[in-house]
Amino acid sequence: MNYIRIPKEEKEDLINKIQQYYYEQDGDEIGELAAGNLLDFMLKEIAPYSYNQGVADAKEVLEQKYYAMEEDLYALKRPTGHNRR
Repeated sequence: MNYIRIPKEEKEDLINKIQQYYYEQDGDEIGELAAGNLLDFMLKEIAPYSYNQGVADAKEVLEQKYYAMEEDLYALKRPTGHNRR
């Protein structure tokens, strides 16, 4: 399975953020190559979990909208006379 691809400029920005985070947490520096490898690992191994959660969240929203639409359509029905007595 292909993992998420990020445009070069955005990937460079994320690498810089990883380097900044690593420095702020440990006081040590992490090189650009190591930060890039960490980003690649996270995109390949961890991102699918977030992606799948996003798909599940979108499915839930669509189901809610479908049921609301179904209720709205039912409310538009007109009496046909079969139920009159």
